[in-house]
Amino acid sequence: MSSIEWKVPVGADHVTAVYESGSQAQDTALFVCAHGAGGSMSDKGMLATAAALRAAGIGVVRFNFIYKEKGDRRPDFMPKLMDTVTAVVEHVRSELKSTPEARTDRLIIGGRSMGGRAASMLAARGFDAKGLLLLAYPLHPAGQPGKLRDAHLPQIRMPVLCFNGTRDPLCTPALMRTALESVTAPWQMEWVDGADHSFHVLKSSGRTDAEVMGVIAAISEAWADRIPS
Repeated sequence: MSSIEWKVPVGADHVTAVYESGSQAQDTALFVCAHGAGGSMSDKGMLATAAALRAAGIGVVRFNFIYKEKGDRRPDFMPKLMDTVTAVVEHVRSELKSTPEARTDRLIIGGRSMGGRAASMLAARGFDAKGLLLLAYPLHPAGQPGKLRDAHLPQIRMPVLCFNGTRDPLCTPALMRTALESVTAPWQMEWVDGADHSFHVLKSSGRTDAEVMGVIAAISEAWADRIPS
């Protein structure tokens, strides 16, 4: 399997990004995956997500946002987050266009929590990608269900696959159902029973976190395989 690391320019700054191919001779799709607010491209959740998706046949690009590259804790403002995703995607398309296993013709944007939200904002603006994969979409800030982050969702036109846990305090099924009433994009909503915002499940569920992530990866691969290249 291929692994390539880059330093990607983002304005006057730069971020680290790494591509790792899937387990097959050619990736089913290429997923540019952004990390959450408290994480990084190499946090435990991102590594577990990438490993599961790659085992299912999806190539993954992980990268840092600018604040994380600099070692800061405070996330960048949304415009800078979106600029970073854009810069990484452009770099990936340029650098991997001649890599046989990388499916740049079936490129998907998205990510975990805040990273997925940034990608969804780009999707709402007509970003050039084949699909949007959201992992633990933060529908509202913690403890503030009245501040929904859904105003842009009806503007999305590309296929969407969204996973949230039923114990996620940032996205309840009832609020998400209401938010999706005005969405016309082909949106596949998958609820992970008993999982929290990190897709962690209790031991009493009879499942491990790795098993949960394996199911998420399998569903993601089947969804990505249906997207026209």
